[in-house]
Amino acid sequence: MASIQRRISKRAVFGDGISESVETVAGVDQAFNDDTAVSAAVVMRDGDTIETATARRETRIPYIPGLLAFREGHAVVASLRALETTPDVVLVDGSGRIHPRQSGLATHVGVALGIPTVGVAKSLLCGEPLRSVERLEEGERVPILADDGIDTPDGTTVGYAVQTKQYAPDASTSVNPLYVSPGHRVSAETVSDIVEDACDGYKLPEPVRRADALAYEAK
Repeated sequence: MASIQRRISKRAVFGDGISESVETVAGVDQAFNDDTAVSAAVVMRDGDTIETATARRETRIPYIPGLLAFREGHAVVASLRALETTPDVVLVDGSGRIHPRQSGLATHVGVALGIPTVGVAKSLLCGEPLRSVERLEEGERVPILADDGIDTPDGTTVGYAVQTKQYAPDASTSVNPLYVSPGHRVSAETVSDIVEDACDGYKLPEPVRRADALAYEAK
């Protein structure tokens, strides 16, 4: 599986291959019924949902960090193929280039379908923030640099910690950033803009948030 991921990362394009004006943005997320992955895809334009689709696939392996695509990827690809709309970009609940072999779930999906994808993760799988990401202000971005845990030269910017939502400074708790990275045909700099533009008052981008709710409903 690691060998397959290395081949996928060589086919991935970590540079912009999307139109200047992104109009349709899809989000995908998964829920589980025992050994069945339930994937939901939600396509949005101008703040409105224009199409949804779901798909179910049996999982082939248990959850193993770094190999998420082999567990969830079949269902994700199936839900996106069930759409009539071809979105300009897809936001995937998982990592893209921020991955030991630069081949997270978003990269698998993007290469498999030949579409621009962005990894949107809630935790940092690998890499090193350029500076502390503790209690960032809303709108702040911190580059995530490759280290010896990623199969690319040290210091390469593989993604960003993006603070899409934050509580007031005097609040007793804080919101952690999202870790966003290119999946395929998008640059590290552009993914941050796409994710921020897709947020609507919540931490998660709205297409992913709605996909999460739909996956749970379908489950």
